[in-house]
Amino acid sequence: MSQLDHKSEAWSALFSEPMSDLVKRYTASVFFDKRLWQADITGSLAHAAMLAQQGVISATDLADIRRGMEQIRGEIGSGGFEWKLDLEDVHLNIEARLTQLVGDAGKRLHTGRSRNDQVATDVRLWLRAEIDLIADLLVGLQKALVAIAEKNADVVLPGFTHLQVAQPVSFGHHMLAYVEMFARDHERMLDVRRRVNRLPLGAAALAGTTYPLDREAVARELGMEGVCQNSLDAVSDRDFAIEFAAAASLVMVHVSRFSEELILWMSQNFGFIRIADRFTTGSSIMPQKKNPDVPELARGKTGRVVGHLMGLITLMKGQPLAYNKDNQEDKEPLFDTVDTLKDTLRIFAEMIEGITVQPQAMEQAALKGYATATDLADYLVKKGLPFRDAHETVAHAVKAAIAHQCDLSELPLAVLQQFHPAIDKDVYDALSLRGSLNARNTLGGTAPAQVRVQIERHRTRLAA
Repeated sequence: MSQLDHKSEAWSALFSEPMSDLVKRYTASVFFDKRLWQADITGSLAHAAMLAQQGVISATDLADIRRGMEQIRGEIGSGGFEWKLDLEDVHLNIEARLTQLVGDAGKRLHTGRSRNDQVATDVRLWLRAEIDLIADLLVGLQKALVAIAEKNADVVLPGFTHLQVAQPVSFGHHMLAYVEMFARDHERMLDVRRRVNRLPLGAAALAGTTYPLDREAVARELGMEGVCQNSLDAVSDRDFAIEFAAAASLVMVHVSRFSEELILWMSQNFGFIRIADRFTTGSSIMPQKKNPDVPELARGKTGRVVGHLMGLITLMKGQPLAYNKDNQEDKEPLFDTVDTLKDTLRIFAEMIEGITVQPQAMEQAALKGYATATDLADYLVKKGLPFRDAHETVAHAVKAAIAHQCDLSELPLAVLQQFHPAIDKDVYDALSLRGSLNARNTLGGTAPAQVRVQIERHRTRLAA
């Protein structure tokens, strides 16, 4: 039996009694950290190549390690690899199997490194790949939003502040607001990636190593942008995981805000949209119900992701240098954050394609809230009134519209002229919903012409 066939022989020659089964289960991580296996093999192969280059191990050892790792890669990929609780984690499981396959060369692989810098490297390699996937999913979500914005650039939606009808906006413009949010999320992810993509390997347990390692060569081999410069920091840093969780939390907050609007808009009280049946569920007792389960669940999962961020921050706040076993608890929240975020982004991109917009319901809602009141104030300002005076004048006009139970645009000209003699029949151009929309033709404004300019900008950006 190899020295690594049983966990206790991997590190515990000093100890006089074996670890209890309860402690073994409590401290083991293999059944969740085994997802790091590809990163572990990739990092180990780069480390082995460097050791051979530096003359620490022989070319024969390197060839044996490569051959063994290729077999292990196949075994894990096919599901034939036996993960052993006794071997505690992904690293010792792979190393033990490698030693079974290639003998002493497998034992030499760990020269110049510790599980402390090894796991930090594995997590960074794994997270880097996941960030790349998430960045692609964020692009896909933005494209879906741009597509629905383009179809509905001319659709009038009541814009809200304090959930009260404020001013009319283009539905396409509203969708592009979320494109901007997710574009910033994409930028944040790529920025986080730069700090994730630094190499801890070679820091060993905490103090570096006496072997003549070329850490920069390993970083180049792994496509990393730099080397962690302080061995203590290299093995104990989890800032990168916290920063990723923070960026992921912001993505989910944006998803949650969008979800809240979809939920409201789908309700009978709004009726602004319909979500395709495949993204909704019914009621077990009320046959008329169609529930927006996907956005509701995404809204709930946002709390889950934000909770993971809080957990990671709390995990780190009391740790002295350098590595502590606490850091084993970084993986499950990080893994779940990645899984939740990827699933959410995928399903939302698909769901957006299945949204049917109800323009008439949106326009009717905009008419109920005197959404063009500011346009009347602007009209009076252009006639020479100071804005504050125009604001007060329009408030009286709104009172009159409420009394007449009609929209401002439906008040007779004679009634409007009672509030100011400068009002003429051209006021109705300003008071119409479309007139209001088209008037806001400035950069970043809601005029359909501006919406189309922004759509083209986003299409160009997302195609790059």
